[in-house]
Amino acid sequence: MQAPDDTIAAIGTAPGTGGIAVVRVSGPRTMEIADRIVRCAAPRPSMRRTMSVIYGHIAAAAGDVDEVLVLVMKGPGSYTREDMIEIQGHGGRVMASAVLQTVLDAGARLAEPGEFTKRAFLNGRIDLTQAEAVADIVGARSRRAGRAALEQLEGSLSDAVNALYDRLMGIAADMEATLDFPEEDIPEALIQDVPDRISRAVSEMDLLISSWQEGRLLREGALIVISGRTNVGKSTLLNALLDTDRAIVSHIPGTTRDIIEEGLVLDGIPVRLVDTAGLRETSCEIESEGIRRTMRHIARADLQLHVLDSSQESGNEFDAQISGLDPIRTILVLNKTDLGVRICRDNLNGFTCVETSLLNRTGLEALKKEIRRALMQDIKMDAPPHAVISERHRQLLLKAREDALGADSLFGQDDIAMASSRLRESIEHVGLITGRVYQEDLLKAVFSKFCIGK
Repeated sequence: MQAPDDTIAAIGTAPGTGGIAVVRVSGPRTMEIADRIVRCAAPRPSMRRTMSVIYGHIAAAAGDVDEVLVLVMKGPGSYTREDMIEIQGHGGRVMASAVLQTVLDAGARLAEPGEFTKRAFLNGRIDLTQAEAVADIVGARSRRAGRAALEQLEGSLSDAVNALYDRLMGIAADMEATLDFPEEDIPEALIQDVPDRISRAVSEMDLLISSWQEGRLLREGALIVISGRTNVGKSTLLNALLDTDRAIVSHIPGTTRDIIEEGLVLDGIPVRLVDTAGLRETSCEIESEGIRRTMRHIARADLQLHVLDSSQESGNEFDAQISGLDPIRTILVLNKTDLGVRICRDNLNGFTCVETSLLNRTGLEALKKEIRRALMQDIKMDAPPHAVISERHRQLLLKAREDALGADSLFGQDDIAMASSRLRESIEHVGLITGRVYQEDLLKAVFSKFCIGK
């Protein structure tokens, strides 16, 4: 598939008030358009060397539109490997839109979301994982996420996937070469180590798949739900973790009736922190809906902070409340320790417990430490920045792994033709990760998530 042969343009900076705005133009008519709309000292833009910066004005039929700097980037040394210019003008919606309209009037069309990066992919400058890394960099919500995306953009993940692709291709080629021989004359050297080679390829897949959880947390963030009965300190805990008065705190039971969600970054991991309605029997229809929403969020949570009033004695009602919790993804916050601790620890075996007095702001650091441990137990936080796979990559690797194991099984049954065919399916799934194999539907799915201008 080739990149379209028309010329595209879009505003590349975020909308709203700002010091500058950038309009990007890419395609075969870029220099022609630049010569038409850029009023500057000689020589004209098309005669400038690549990576030249031009001071001038954007001119339309009615007069000058804006005072600008124009960066000239000639293909194939540009981001898209096409002729490009970037026009840096004054910020704000009005001036940027006026410059863009002048470019469009001169013969360009408005770019689709992600079309600049899509052209970079189609023209061979980057592969599909690197293209996805561009979107990850733009959307990164922490420095750690940004560093991981930068590693991916620089080719760390591409190198690993391409090595896996080449390994599988070599195995398939050797198996297919034996099909030209009578069964009794098959060269032993071609096939004797096929099972070991497939096993090594599957191990490489497993290593890549193991990075998915870290990738999911970096890209999507962790969902942490604060739960518990009324008046145990859930909203106070939300405010304490955010270090701001986000939720209304009151001694009146049922004050929080709807979901309150805020974001923060914890050791480089984006976190969605959710305060929920207190769990209790109620005849109030509004509060009941809040409790139903609470239960839905708990079911989806990566981690649940279940707040208990430590000053209350354990009992049947307390035991029933604890029995429905998952110890693996729950931290029990024993709050109100300033009033005494009357909860029997014997009832909490298997749970991680942290004692707090949110009124006195004690126990918060210990709680944060346990949150970090629970979220990052499979993540090496002291490891250098490294690329991590996305859900799309994970699904393709799982399919590739299944096909590779299927090929190994068929090979063990001496069905080399079917084993080779199954291994080819594994190779295709691996190729879809980087774009060595792709269809238009795949590109639409990937680039539709980009912003216009990127």
